[in-house]
Amino acid sequence: MTGPITLTGQSVRLELLSVAHSPALAEAVCDGELWKLWYTSIPSPEEMTGEIERRLKLRDEGSMLPFAVVSLPTKRIVGMTSFMNIEAAIPRMEIGSTWYARSVQKSALNTEAKLLLLERAFEVTGCLAVELRTHVLNQQSRRAIERLGARLDGILRFHRVLPNGTIRDTCVYSITAPEWPAIKVLLRGKLGLP
Repeated sequence: MTGPITLTGQSVRLELLSVAHSPALAEAVCDGELWKLWYTSIPSPEEMTGEIERRLKLRDEGSMLPFAVVSLPTKRIVGMTSFMNIEAAIPRMEIGSTWYARSVQKSALNTEAKLLLLERAFEVTGCLAVELRTHVLNQQSRRAIERLGARLDGILRFHRVLPNGTIRDTCVYSITAPEWPAIKVLLRGKLGLP
């Protein structure tokens, strides 16, 4: 999972995250004031550079591969996503730490971004499974994950303490390698791709 990687579709490009993305990401997170959502952890504009540096440190340690998300129609950076909890020996990973500006939420951008990431995970890296996780109360995220064809593996109860002091139960979803061919057809169909 090293070397230059850019994943490009019809409406989205995922490019390796760098500190140079910080101003555009600080602007994108203001679209919906996403850092104010209590059930997730999204950096505020002032915290963006620190969050990017945190993700880059994890990249250097081999457990994360973070991306900036670019909307191709507007040529604007609209969020971040990552391969994370990378277990190269299995191989297995999670797609997570994802957020998008409100103006592109519930659009084809997320479906295509996930298609590109899943293609990379299963067809290039040879993953046996890819996880997606979210707060049990984040119904928007749960519905989006389920629309991808991922299946609920279970709920990790009392999994994490959030910055506001509440306890998060985490829903763990996954897609396995045998499921991937059918899910790929599903996602391409949703995007109107052959």
